[in-house]
Amino acid sequence: MKLNQLSDNQGAVKSRKRIGRGPGSGTGKTGGRGLKGQKSRSGVAIKGYEGGQMPIYMRLPKRGFNVPSPKRYAVINLGLLQKFIELKKLKIDNSITEDSLVLSGLVTRKFNGVRILAKGKITSKIDLVVTGASRAAVKAVEEAGGTVSFTQ
Repeated sequence: MKLNQLSDNQGAVKSRKRIGRGPGSGTGKTGGRGLKGQKSRSGVAIKGYEGGQMPIYMRLPKRGFNVPSPKRYAVINLGLLQKFIELKKLKIDNSITEDSLVLSGLVTRKFNGVRILAKGKITSKIDLVVTGASRAAVKAVEEAGGTVSFTQ
């Protein structure tokens, strides 16, 4: 067998329909679009249109509410906080504020504040001053001998 003898199986490849190529093709003249009207022209986009009937997306009830300016917080886990303390990137001799977290590189931006979550373990005695913290995070810091106070 040679390369010039290779061919696809019968019916594997279907040739495309050549539209608008004379009456003998079966799709000449109007090219299978029928006569006149918006759909026979080029550049038609009738995606949600239902012939004058109220479209389904307008008939269905709307639910919920989107807050126009939601509060965004920079989130820190306790395990990552402990890691930064061990790497000496955070000093625990005085209270850890949101600004000191940004300077250490633990948080890139504060957004509307910093929020502490309880993932991981904290072993150092720290004094945190942040916008918010989960109950479990506050409990974990207090068990390690530290305190959590909130700004605002």
